[in-house]
Amino acid sequence: MTKSEYLAKLGKHIANKRKEAGLNQTQLAEKCDKDRQSIQRLEKGGMNPTAYYLWEVAKALNIPTKELLNFD
Repeated sequence: MTKSEYLAKLGKHIANKRKEAGLNQTQLAEKCDKDRQSIQRLEKGGMNPTAYYLWEVAKALNIPTKELLNFD
């Protein structure tokens, strides 16, 4: 798997988790002090997030960080 493929899968997984939580991109962005465009880039696989960024998103979704990385 290439880096871009991995980031696309990660982004899709995060988008699914956001939807499961009943949030839109703007609401998630507000909960983790990001802008909507940043969340959009993350979900489209257009960024390589830091561990801290993922922790912030997981906290906003009220799930463990490892759950964001548990996909294949």
